[in-house]
Amino acid sequence: MKAAAFAYARATSVVNALELLAMNGHKAKVLSGGQSLMPAMNLRLLSPDILVDIGGLAELRGITVTGDVLVIGALNRHVDLLRSPEVALHARLLRDAVAHVAHPAIRNRGTIGGSLAHADPASELPACVVALDATIVVRGSAGERRIAATEFFRGIYETALLPDELLVAVEVPVAGQGSTFFFQEYARRHGDYAVVGLAARAVVAAGRFSDLRLGFFAVGDRPLLAATAGKLINAAVTPALLAEATSALADELDPQEDQQATAAMRRHLATVLLRRCVATLLARPELETGVGK
Repeated sequence: MKAAAFAYARATSVVNALELLAMNGHKAKVLSGGQSLMPAMNLRLLSPDILVDIGGLAELRGITVTGDVLVIGALNRHVDLLRSPEVALHARLLRDAVAHVAHPAIRNRGTIGGSLAHADPASELPACVVALDATIVVRGSAGERRIAATEFFRGIYETALLPDELLVAVEVPVAGQGSTFFFQEYARRHGDYAVVGLAARAVVAAGRFSDLRLGFFAVGDRPLLAATAGKLINAAVTPALLAEATSALADELDPQEDQQATAAMRRHLATVLLRRCVATLLARPELETGVGK
């Protein structure tokens, strides 16, 4: 199929993009990398009246560290995250996750802002920003808002973005002493949509978790920050405690059944990932900087 007819406007600045969005409201869609938007339009799942192309806005690129915050512009491509020394040092979870996103052609065009705004529940990056306790920065006609990643995703392809707002950046707290990360997903083939995945950030001291954030994806209508992690913080992780945590996780999940997997399979794979994550993070030696390998 082909997309329905639409108008096209190439924004010359963020201000210009916001003007175009304010004029067109729900009839407009923002085009950045287009790797999710265009297939959806070709399948007639989306039929905007106008595309507002922000792909040429240099002000939405760049990766910088300001104080204890890593600031990532919305138009940084997946490949930029893979190559960034700042991401590797301060938020390596993003680099690890991006390696699983689709295929090189997609990673060369797709952007972090586009991925987050699209809010596919099987996507890797939404779960990562939830696990990293990131803040999503959006700008609109009423000014700028900062939204906690845990509050940004509202459902399947649904976010807290208003029709006249643009996602402009992601702010991630830099990794501190003892920080370490885990990422793994199950997919039928590398690059396919995940059946189940887990993005985790932890702080480990003296063989225990002093902090643990577990961001599961492809287990519901949005990324899930598992409350189960609380059972494993400031406690000796014994086989009995881990069994209790996996049972609690299975109760917490409400996965959907589709052509890829049954709900029972997703629930089982999520508990397997939890066990693997805990074992990996507690066994991992720390670098001299305090950031886990």
